[in-house]
Amino acid sequence: MRKLGYLLAAVGCVGTIGQAQAQGLRAIAPATKNDKAATDTPVAENTTDLIVTATRRSQRQSTVPIAVSAYDTVTLSRTGATDIRQVTQLAPSLIVSSTDSEVSATARLRGIGTVGQNAGIESSVAVFIDGVYRNRAGIGLNDIGEIDRIEILRGPQGTLSGRNSSAGSISIYTKYPEFTFGGYGEASYGNYNALRLAGSVTGPLIKDTLAFRIDGATTRRDGFNHDVVNDIDFNNRRRAFVRGQLFYKPQDDLSLRVIGDYTVRRERCCSTVYLDTREKYDPTPGRPGDVAFAPENRIVKLMGDMGAVLPSNGDPYNRLSAISRGQAYTNIVKDYGVSSRIGWTMGAVQLVSIDAYREYKAGTAGDFDFGSLNLVNYDKEATRQFHTFSHETRVSGAALGNRLDWLLGGYYAHERLNLSDSLRYGSDYGAFAACSMLAAFDPSGAFRDPAAPACLKPMVHDLAVAAVGPTLMGGLDRLTLLHDTSNVHDVYRQTSDNFAVFTHDIYRLTDTLSVTGGLRYTNERKTMRAAFDSGNTICGAQQTALAGLLTDPNPQMRQAAMIIIRQSCPGNSTSAYNGTRISDSMREGRLSGTAVLSWQARPSTLFYASYAHGYKAGGYNLTRAGFADNAFVTAPAVASSLRFDPETVRAIEVGAKYNAPTFNASIAAFRSDFSSFQLNTFNGAALVVQNIGACRDSLHGADSDRSLGSGRCTGDVGAGVVTRGFEVEAGVYPVRDVTFRVGYTYARARYGHNLVGNAQGAPLSTSLFLLPGNQMSNAPTHVVTESLAWTPALGRSGLSGLFYVDSRLSSDYSTGSDLMAEKQQPAYVLVNARIGLRGRDERWAVEFWSQNLLDSHYAQIAVAAYLQGNGSLSQVQRFGYPRYAVGNALTVGVPGEPRTYGLTVRSRF
Repeated sequence: MRKLGYLLAAVGCVGTIGQAQAQGLRAIAPATKNDKAATDTPVAENTTDLIVTATRRSQRQSTVPIAVSAYDTVTLSRTGATDIRQVTQLAPSLIVSSTDSEVSATARLRGIGTVGQNAGIESSVAVFIDGVYRNRAGIGLNDIGEIDRIEILRGPQGTLSGRNSSAGSISIYTKYPEFTFGGYGEASYGNYNALRLAGSVTGPLIKDTLAFRIDGATTRRDGFNHDVVNDIDFNNRRRAFVRGQLFYKPQDDLSLRVIGDYTVRRERCCSTVYLDTREKYDPTPGRPGDVAFAPENRIVKLMGDMGAVLPSNGDPYNRLSAISRGQAYTNIVKDYGVSSRIGWTMGAVQLVSIDAYREYKAGTAGDFDFGSLNLVNYDKEATRQFHTFSHETRVSGAALGNRLDWLLGGYYAHERLNLSDSLRYGSDYGAFAACSMLAAFDPSGAFRDPAAPACLKPMVHDLAVAAVGPTLMGGLDRLTLLHDTSNVHDVYRQTSDNFAVFTHDIYRLTDTLSVTGGLRYTNERKTMRAAFDSGNTICGAQQTALAGLLTDPNPQMRQAAMIIIRQSCPGNSTSAYNGTRISDSMREGRLSGTAVLSWQARPSTLFYASYAHGYKAGGYNLTRAGFADNAFVTAPAVASSLRFDPETVRAIEVGAKYNAPTFNASIAAFRSDFSSFQLNTFNGAALVVQNIGACRDSLHGADSDRSLGSGRCTGDVGAGVVTRGFEVEAGVYPVRDVTFRVGYTYARARYGHNLVGNAQGAPLSTSLFLLPGNQMSNAPTHVVTESLAWTPALGRSGLSGLFYVDSRLSSDYSTGSDLMAEKQQPAYVLVNARIGLRGRDERWAVEFWSQNLLDSHYAQIAVAAYLQGNGSLSQVQRFGYPRYAVGNALTVGVPGEPRTYGLTVRSRF
């Protein structure tokens, strides 16, 4: 019944408005084809000065005093964009990357974004489709159909629309229904057996009153990576999409747009390759700072002795992988919903009301250790579901003789998140855990027997009991028993209610000088309930039996006991929580806002300066690992310990824009200081969330050491992340048929010094010791984009050609949130190209295309392979002997897409 109520509200909500004079408001919708051309298209084909609605008013991009980039249908089709990922070829400040699943993809602007695996963390970059907020950035990777334009706003957002964000927003606007019958059909075929069929049809149902539009697309493609164990291709595409629309315009001042869409994805994504398998060691014990490499990694040898294969070892881009027999990476995603947009003008005041109900369901199964040994895997019960109802109303107009252009708005969203976390120990887990621990003392494996207790040959086992005692050896014996059992099957229920009121007002001091003020108040309440279940009874037994050794005077005995407990209780997976149910709630109320001073010095030239204060809500780390910093004892299941704080930002920006018939350019310099930055990172056993801040007092290096508990701040805590730099975007149009665009972003997105883990001064996690003073992950300092299009007429037949190329050059950056050296991605360039022949008025077109034309190799994300070794190059180099005398952790990564090419045939009617 509640769902039915949401659906009815989504198609029928209308507000009330008053009388006033209005100018420069966003168009309700095109009444006819000609009206649409007058408001929503560029001045000419060879200009990028689009009509945008970034300020919820229809304005030329060159007159908007904020950093905004916009791309229309023509530009997007040339680069081959069907979702937000390909837009990165055109937008230098944007980067989109996937982790172990495209469900958890992440968008970043100016180096700032949220790592996506944790469903409890909202994205720093909000994604809107036709004005409706999508819960997480990965949802924007669905096929969207024919796009009218995409607008990318940088910096904190919140005074212009419903959902607020701390780093920026991506707004996607799809094509409206039209009152003239028409449509298009498109078919593409490429290597990897890629087939994409797409099309739409639109036209009137009632002349000049009711129009419809139906869009659909289906994509099939073989995988890029081949699993040599299961003979399966991974990272494939299997997705379908349909969207239906009605546009009702009974009179000139009232319109209603209703959209219903459904997307399904059944894909095998995302397999990884081994990026680094080297063993590192400290060649000068007692003198940190140097590192050397062993001829063989003992962990790799152990894996080989146990029957593992590493087909990408030494050649990570041979597109070969290997996971446990019988396992597969599976993503089943269903995303659907209905929305309405009502536009109503009374006098010169405009009301816009947007309502939506959406459901998003994603099921994920896969090999969590990414290797061919059967260590840990997700089963099909690992799911996440979002159920969201949202309503937004904006009223705008003008006053004071049109000097004041005002906008008032309200927003409400109700979101339910259901998360099932299901993890299972495989048949090789216990034996491999014990054997990998013993490899520190027996690198050649002369004494090991993976089938025996403690991974030791019987005679050696007896000698070990005599040497180190029965307690420690009993722990190793129990560790080998941990296999073929359910590790975790936890269920989380989170509910969020978000209320907000906002205003964004422009006052014209003179005809050329304006001041803008925006203010937002957000009130958010979240409740969380969870229930836990685990078959891991070994964890509690180890904690009890080895507790005495944790205080043993022999440091080697202490260290061995700690490792055994950690390996027995990864992610705090003890069965002690079985039957435990927890609940908690939190409420936040925050003010945010913006102020802008803009000067239209000439009709072609704009200067502006702005200040903004942004906010992103806190929430819950939806994993039992948040109960404790270590596994040595079973911590109480306290719900409030899963909380993380809200993220806030203070941003300043100065910029200039210039527009002329043959040239336009924009430049912006920016600085944003983030406090309590929400960092989600994998520490080798579980996902942890910390709110990164900087202590105003010196910690004397305690934030970059390896001592648990050191580095607590007793003074004030300030911004822990600062991004600053500048952006340049320009277009040159020397003749009618030539368009050249270039963009450059310099973003110094760095962590501060004296870092702590939350606003109360808790110590930074020891796994994040590289963060202080360094560039953030997935944040290249330099990015250059270029595109060139030439569309010459071919004689007088009406035929025309298309010659197009674009490129994106990224400087080196880290692909891991802990910044370990093995995860560094060298600089690379991506090039796309397209050549085609088009008929009169582009009624038909045939195009040959290639993406990643140069077949550049790059990793989207990198992580330490689960359980496969310990210690990175960075830890050996920084700390060295004795704790990190050797570093043999294996690093895996998700490779970027290889070169693809194909043919597209398109027809319009």
